[in-house]
This record gives sequence, structure tokens and C-alpha cells, in this order.
Amino acid sequence: MHNKLIALAQSKLRDQEFSGKLSCGQVSSAIETSSGKQFSGVCIDAACSLGICAERNAIGTMVTEGEFEITKLVCIKGTEFILPCGACQELLLQLHPKNSEMDIVTHANGSTMKLKELMPYWWANT
Repeated sequence: MHNKLIALAQSKLRDQEFSGKLSCGQVSSAIETSSGKQFSGVCIDAACSLGICAERNAIGTMVTEGEFEITKLVCIKGTEFILPCGACQELLLQLHPKNSEMDIVTHANGSTMKLKELMPYWWANT
């Protein structure tokens, strides 16, 4: 069900280091929009802490292409499926009202959870 999205994220994983001050690719994310398009991104970690999460990297490309509504998201670190950090959760929720219903893949078997389950008391819902 989510195999293509998982495969896309896995294909982008590659631990790289540059200049001794920047590394990237240890975490990868792939998102699918309501139109069926898929976008991916990797984390970029800088010594000065001005890096970016893989999810936000993928979101940047998605928004550049004029998309905002996400239906599925996967985030992988090595062989482990991880959840978006709080900053990414916040951005995902602010992008589109329906994003709270997106499926976040939590396991290779395709298990998912909804973004609204991670943020049940989101400040904008009060």
C-alpha cells in the first residue's frame, strides 16, 4: 500500500559529510500529495545548527511545485521508521486544513497513524 513511498524514502538515504561542518542523508522523508505526486527530502545537519529536517526539505520542494495537501508521509533513519519532530508536525498542520488526516507510515508492514493523533491538542484547534 505504501511500498512506493517507502522505496522512494529508502532510495534517498545516504550518509554524506562535507567540509567537516555539514552532513546529510542520515534521515530521509517522502510525502504523497492529494494529487498523487510524491516528493522526497533528506536531513541536512550543519555545525552551526542551521540544518533542516528531511520532512521540511521534502515540503519545500512540494510547495515550490504548488502542492500543499499531504495524504501520506514516511520518515526513515537507517532501517527505522521515525515520526516527524514537533517543528515538522507544526508545519505540516499549518500547510493545509486536511493535513491532520494524513497517514504517517510507522512500520515497514504499512502500519500508519494520523498526524492529528500526534497533535491532539493543537493550539489552532482551540
